[in-house]
Amino acid sequence: MNTQEITLPEKGVEQRTQEIRRGLRILAQHNWSLWGTAVVVILSLTAAIASFSIWISSAPKDPFYEFHISQSVRGLMGLVLLFSVYTLYQQLQLKRIRGQLAEQIDVAGQEQKRAEEFLKLAIVDPLTGLHNRRFAEERLAVDMGRAQRNGGSLKVMMLDLDGLKSINDSHGHESGDLALKTFAQRLMAATRGADLATRIGGDEFMVLLPECTVGGVPHILDRLLPLEIAVGGDKISFSYSAGWTDYQIGDEPAELLRRADHALYVQKKSRKDNLHPVA
Repeated sequence: MNTQEITLPEKGVEQRTQEIRRGLRILAQHNWSLWGTAVVVILSLTAAIASFSIWISSAPKDPFYEFHISQSVRGLMGLVLLFSVYTLYQQLQLKRIRGQLAEQIDVAGQEQKRAEEFLKLAIVDPLTGLHNRRFAEERLAVDMGRAQRNGGSLKVMMLDLDGLKSINDSHGHESGDLALKTFAQRLMAATRGADLATRIGGDEFMVLLPECTVGGVPHILDRLLPLEIAVGGDKISFSYSAGWTDYQIGDEPAELLRRADHALYVQKKSRKDNLHPVA
């Protein structure tokens, strides 16, 4: 897989995630600051009111005391007003931060979606929905390594469609694309969850079959038939050729693929010779 095609979006998502985390920390700090200030102010007002209550109850009826009590009450009211303004300011700040975080979350979600789309484009064939050659070659290396470590089996099967050019020439490329998609769907349905069906280009397909039994390949091939598509109310039948080989300890990926290609070539040639025997 070409890491350059997918790491750039992933870096963008990671950067957005870090920004959101920083914003959340700032938001938490503001909340704690606001709560701390509120507690201090409430305790201070409570203490002040308690002190004034004691003072008023013991103070003589004197204009001087009454004047200072009035001034103290105004001071308390001013303190309450100041605290209310500060609280309102903090709430506005928190609202602004929440709005920024909401925007960042939206952007991060969009970038994550784009990253997934980039990744899908890098490893999936857009016509058939199967994985492409790039992903198949990476998976082949993984499966070969697993088979070598565990002593397990691995079969590589190559397939291609017979007469796709004839379908394109006679019925148009849309019909040829329909044949490719139909074959891909049948191939996915015929294989197991541990297998990997891929389109490696044109009308060529490859299937990786880890731990496949001797009768596993014929069973898969039997499930592919019959193959037909509907074009303008008519049914058009088509077929395929297939060749496969087993992984041997010490094989290189290129050698394994070459043997599978050769097996496919031999099978196609044999079918052509049967259809057009030499006189």
